[in-house]
Amino acid sequence: MTTATTPYHPGERAAQARAGRTERADHAGRSIRTTVPAVAAAFLAERRTLVLAAADLDGRIWATQLAGPAGFLRAPDDRTMTVAALPAAADPLAEALARPARVGTIALDAAGRRRMRLNGRSRPDGRGALEITAEEVVANCPKYIQRRTPLDRPAAGPPRAVASGPALTTAQRLAAATADTFFVATTGPDGSVDASHRGGLPGFLEAVAPDRLRWPEYPGNSMFLTLGNLELDPRAGLLLPDWESGGALLVTGEARTDWSEEARRAAPGAERMVELAVTGVLEIADATPLTWTDPEFSPAIPH
Repeated sequence: MTTATTPYHPGERAAQARAGRTERADHAGRSIRTTVPAVAAAFLAERRTLVLAAADLDGRIWATQLAGPAGFLRAPDDRTMTVAALPAAADPLAEALARPARVGTIALDAAGRRRMRLNGRSRPDGRGALEITAEEVVANCPKYIQRRTPLDRPAAGPPRAVASGPALTTAQRLAAATADTFFVATTGPDGSVDASHRGGLPGFLEAVAPDRLRWPEYPGNSMFLTLGNLELDPRAGLLLPDWESGGALLVTGEARTDWSEEARRAAPGAERMVELAVTGVLEIADATPLTWTDPEFSPAIPH
């Protein structure tokens, strides 16, 4: 739980200290708000997608994606974001978000290499939308965002599950191993939920086994919001968008961070490694009515 003197909970403080980044984290923490500034409201109104993280009714953590025309995200006041979309029936978070829930969200402007997080409490408004009361608003740096432009896909059908199981299939492992972007959902000690972005060259996410994924943690903003949550609660979920088809691969499980020197040497630029033990997988076709242009890789990615 955060205090009046720090916006961070004990797990985040532990991760910051472990990495030797406490002073940098204190500086970065000044940008954490509880309100939505006007510039952020304008940013949200232009977005076509929103990554949303939450726990399902069994307590498993997932990250999913909602989409709509520009304007489907609104900030009617400085403490509220409305989302004019709900998860499809096949989505693992459909039931959870049909009632009040703690959520983490991240809005990404891939074309402009911008992103912002808004975490808080969600409730359905009874008219097919979600209303989220902001508790934590963070504007993140452009690091590791691959530049892409969204394109409408008129032939898109409704989102539907095409495969599910306790582990990754061979095709899903290949999709993971060729991904250059994914999103990770974690949960804090007070039930709060966070959604975060990860980017790298294809292959940076390793499908080391049907029930195991691994990725490097590159230098970031020193807040350690994701790894701080994992210090206290291993539950996590990944969202891997299919930028070419509009589909998505959703994975849930438990993650641990390897802080060893050996982990630092495991991948170019890695400061540590994270490994996810997979317990559930859902593949969704037509998760969004969009496709995207080929990526222009971030110059910040280690080679």
